[in-house]
Amino acid sequence: MSVRLVNAAGRAGLCVDGRIVDLERRSEGRFAPDPMAALARWDELCDWAPGVAASGEDALLDEAQLGPCVPRPAKVFGVGLNYRAHAAEAGLEAPKQPLIFTKFPSCLTGPRADVPLTSERVDYEVELVAVIGRRGRRIEESRALDHVAGYCVGQDISDRALQFSDKPPQFSLGKSADGYGPIGPAVVSLDAFEDPDDLALWCEVSGERLQDDRTRDMIFPVAELVAFLSRYCTLEPGDLIFTGTPSGVGSVRDPRRYLVPGDEIASGVEGIGVLHNRCVAGD
Repeated sequence: MSVRLVNAAGRAGLCVDGRIVDLERRSEGRFAPDPMAALARWDELCDWAPGVAASGEDALLDEAQLGPCVPRPAKVFGVGLNYRAHAAEAGLEAPKQPLIFTKFPSCLTGPRADVPLTSERVDYEVELVAVIGRRGRRIEESRALDHVAGYCVGQDISDRALQFSDKPPQFSLGKSADGYGPIGPAVVSLDAFEDPDDLALWCEVSGERLQDDRTRDMIFPVAELVAFLSRYCTLEPGDLIFTGTPSGVGSVRDPRRYLVPGDEIASGVEGIGVLHNRCVAGD
């Protein structure tokens, strides 16, 4: 049975049959309440969790109460132009190696959190997010997925006005305003997927489907990204890799489609779930 780890009001929980099983209480203290501590012991958790069943005493799942499933990662990587169709729509050559930027961990927020818009040119980017579960350096691609705890859904919200305000671009800052990293609703272990390299993902804005693709269109699949990053950085449990967005982003549409207050962004990945984030006016 796959593991679905959630952050319920700051406490690690397992989503089982529509209920949240509190990890610390059910394990009688074997596991700490901190979701980051659960990720640090991911192998042990995956051995223990399949025997856990929900009961009537466990709280019903309410995604509005969930925080970011990985609340305090040490590192958050982003990958640019990692879908063939997205590179084509932007009129750019496919990169020869992964294009890496960072999102500041402070931008992360939960699956139902509001997104405060920082300009009139804020864009949406649905992404599959890989969550590291086992520490490693110089990881071979053939065993890279052994270091991945699971996947979650992510939105790489991007302020294009800030991102392209100068040359060279401000990628990291333009993608890291408060609230610009919704993730969740859960970290789902890889055994939940028949093929973890071929998942449907989509994004709708106020009911209009604007992105719709499969992760098999990635130029650099997850295993290759993990191997590449680990050549330079020691990967640690809880590190996140936003693996890139498919075609259909607002900044290359004709006419362009940017987010406005009142829009609701629905971002989904097959087998994981859907984020619902409402756009609000920024400060």
